[in-house]
Amino acid sequence: MTANAGGAPSELLIDRRGPLLRAAVVTDGRLTDLHVDHRDRTEPQTGSLWRGRVERLSAGLNAAFVDLGTGPSGLLGATEVRLAGGRRPDSGAAIGTLLRCGQTVLVQVKAEAVGAKGPTLAMDISLPGRVLVHVPFRRGVTVSRRVGQGAVRAALTRRLQALTSGEGWIARAGAESAADALVAVEAEALVCWWRVLERLMAEGAAPDCLAAGPDAGRRAVIGHGLRPLTRIAVAAGDPAERRWAEGFAAWCREAAPDLASGFRLHQGPEPLFEHHDLESQFQALTGSRVPLTGGAGLVIERTEALIVIDVNGGERGNPLAVNLEAAREVARQVRLRNLCGIIVIDFVSMPRRGDGERVLDALAAAVADDPVQSEVHGMSKLGLVEMTRARRGPLLADLLAGASRSRGSGYE
Repeated sequence: MTANAGGAPSELLIDRRGPLLRAAVVTDGRLTDLHVDHRDRTEPQTGSLWRGRVERLSAGLNAAFVDLGTGPSGLLGATEVRLAGGRRPDSGAAIGTLLRCGQTVLVQVKAEAVGAKGPTLAMDISLPGRVLVHVPFRRGVTVSRRVGQGAVRAALTRRLQALTSGEGWIARAGAESAADALVAVEAEALVCWWRVLERLMAEGAAPDCLAAGPDAGRRAVIGHGLRPLTRIAVAAGDPAERRWAEGFAAWCREAAPDLASGFRLHQGPEPLFEHHDLESQFQALTGSRVPLTGGAGLVIERTEALIVIDVNGGERGNPLAVNLEAAREVARQVRLRNLCGIIVIDFVSMPRRGDGERVLDALAAAVADDPVQSEVHGMSKLGLVEMTRARRGPLLADLLAGASRSRGSGYE
C-alpha cells in the first residue's frame, strides 16, 4: 500500500468510543498524528460548505456577516468574495459593491468559531484529496511550495495538466510520486463532488448546510497523503460502530482505493487504543509537562494571547543536544494538540555562537510536514523563538473539556 511514497510505514487506528471520534496515525508504536472530533458538536466545522445569507455589511471591516443558520454569523472578507464565474474582485474593492444584504452565497468554513467570534468564511471553495486539491473557481495547476524545485515542478505541472480537466487544481506534497491512474481517479471524484454541490446550491433556500467538513477519519487519510500506510484498523465493537466503519470503508474504496486492501475491523474484547497501547499516549496530551531524555522536558502553558513552551535542561550537560531533541518534540506536540496562533518557545541557553541557528533549522524542518500552515519566525534578542500556526478547528484540550462535560466526568 502506497509503496511508491517515502517515509516510515504507519498505521491508522480509528476509535469511536464515548463522545469522541479519534483517528491516530502510529509509526513504530509512537503516536505521530492525531485527529479528534467531538461527536455532539453542531457548530460549523472547518471545510464544511454552506448556503449562507448575507446578514449585514461592515464597511469598517470591509466584510460581510453571513447567517449560516446556527451559532454566531460567519465573517466573509471582501478579498474572499468571488463574483460571477468565480472572478476575484478588484484589489481594494469595498464590500458594499460586491454583496448586498439578503443575498445568498456559497461559502466554506476556513476557520471555526472561537468564543463569541463566528467562523471565518471564504467563497473560494477548495475540495481536498490525498494528491490534489480541487479549486473550481481557479484555472490551471498550482504546485505546492513543498514540491521540489525548477524542473521537477515544471514537469509535474505538465503531467497534471494532461491528467486533469481544465478546472483549477493544487498539487499537494507527494503528488510527484503518485501513479497516473490514482491522480486521474481522484481528479474525477473531486470534480463529481463539486458538480453535486453545485446542484445542491441551486435547489434550496438559505441558510443551510450543504456538506459537512471531513470527519477525523477522513481528515487523517487526506492529511497523510501518499506516505506509507500498512493498515487501517477501525473499532467495530457495537452496531453503531460497525455502521460507521462500513461507511468509512466505502469512502476509502472511492477516495483511496490503494488503501482498501489494508482495511480491518477491530472487534476484539480489548478496546482498540488500549490494544495498541495508545490510551496512555493520548491521555499524556492533556498534561502540561512532556518528558525528554536525561530528565529534560517541556512545559506547555496556554494563555489568552499565545502558547508558551519552556524547555528544561534536566541533568544533561549539552544544551544543544537538549534543544535539538526539544525542537522535534515541540513540533510533534504542537501538531498532536492542535496548538495554534502565536507560539513562543524558551529553549535552554546556548553559549556557542551558531547553535541557535541549528536549533531554528531543526524546528523548521520538524514542522515542514505539518499539513496546517506553520512558520518559524526566528529568535528574539532575549533568546525566545517565535512561531505561528494557522487555526484549524479547536485545540485538543477544548475538545476533551467538552467530552468531559458531556459525560459528567473525565474521558475514559
